Amino acid sequence: MSGRNTQPSVGRPKTSALTDNGPVLEMTREAFEELVSDALDQIPPELARVMDNVAVFVEDEPPADDPELLGLYEGTPLTDRGEWYAGVLPDRISIYMGPTLRYCETPEDVVHEVAVTVVHEIAHHFGIEDERLHELGWG
Repeated sequence: MSGRNTQPSVGRPKTSALTDNGPVLEMTREAFEELVSDALDQIPPELARVMDNVAVFVEDEPPADDPELLGLYEGTPLTDRGEWYAGVLPDRISIYMGPTLRYCETPEDVVHEVAVTVVHEIAHHFGIEDERLHELGWG
């Protein structure tokens, strides 16, 4: 058993379809990547230290079959790793710029949504499921 999971998550706006918020916010990829970096910097050091074999990427768009997805964790959560876990590619956290900018109405919304999405996806790396994240206000 590989234990490999794909956790689409926060990933989706609260509405079933992206609403028309008027003009889509514009932001450079560099600025968006900086927001993701800032969100990662907010992870408490004691948690950041135990993150293992995971890489975070900014992507323009999610897979075509889930166009509203804001973030995605793909990998084996720390809680599922056993003796067999060695020599595997890093887990992957993807943060999607396009749907985030279409979903948010203001630059401040983007800052907030990126932070929530990053925390949500990292929580999956630690083995926390969507139901619990929603209970905690991170979904």
